[in-house]
Amino acid sequence: MSKIYVIHENNEWTEHLINRLKELNLPYEDWLLDNGTVDLSAAPPEGVFYNRMSASSHTRGNRFAPELTNAVLAWLEHHGRTVINGSRALQLEVSKVLQYLELEKYGVKTPKTIAAVGKENILQAAEAFKGKKFITKHNRAGKGLGVQLFTSINALQNYVEGESFEEPVDGVTLLQEYIESPESYITRCEFVNGKFLYAVRVDTSEGFELCPADACTIDDLFCPVGEESAQPAKFQIREGFNHPVLEKYERVLAANNIRIAGIEFIEDKDGNIYTYDINTNTNYNSEAEAKSGKYGMLEVARFLGSELEKLREHVGSSPSAK
Repeated sequence: MSKIYVIHENNEWTEHLINRLKELNLPYEDWLLDNGTVDLSAAPPEGVFYNRMSASSHTRGNRFAPELTNAVLAWLEHHGRTVINGSRALQLEVSKVLQYLELEKYGVKTPKTIAAVGKENILQAAEAFKGKKFITKHNRAGKGLGVQLFTSINALQNYVEGESFEEPVDGVTLLQEYIESPESYITRCEFVNGKFLYAVRVDTSEGFELCPADACTIDDLFCPVGEESAQPAKFQIREGFNHPVLEKYERVLAANNIRIAGIEFIEDKDGNIYTYDINTNTNYNSEAEAKSGKYGMLEVARFLGSELEKLREHVGSSPSAK
């Protein structure tokens, strides 16, 4: 019997989804790809495959999990299986460069960004931000990896040439203009089946004031399900949120075959929105959801269930099944 296969490298980030699948009595199988093999001569099972691989897997000792997942997704897609957030989604998950280019392609404003490899080139790239605040971040990141705020090139040089410099796992450091939010918050927009679900306001006044980007990424904050936040008000669902950028986001997701994602933006003092992250391994804050009565992972489970039903109907109606 076909089932839902959950592809990931972190059990802690998958537990909530598994609980929802059980709640809906949906058949599933857990595919933990922290390591493993792929038999290219074999055919994969029938089912719906949901990719939840994370760009920050290397911080949990799973350095090559995305590469293994890329092989698995290619294998599944070669055999025509139903894959949610497939190879293209994974490409964007592990590269902010690709994210920004795709966003800009569809008219979504992103912060000015320069990608650099090598310390000398990092310092040279910083000349473009002379006299302005700027940040560094990792291209393949998550969890605020490599995020630092600088007010001068000298400060950057001290960092790059010092012992605290964080080498990106893919070697690519991004330098990015610093966008200041007058109210110290960012907004994360959640999408399921490629459609807007809700937006969350995330307070960045404590611990995140240095970064309008990945330090505010909700990987760890949204996820460890069951852990109580010390400051529940840090996450608040923005009831009735509506903005023209949502339509552009949906076009970006559709063009890249991304069905489930969280997209983050920051708003400056003039009301300009700058988008800086597409997270295809999205998670949800349980306290914020409980207050609003909206449950992202439940919607994900329902969506996966509907995809499984479509698959079964297709298989049942095919000539070979009769």
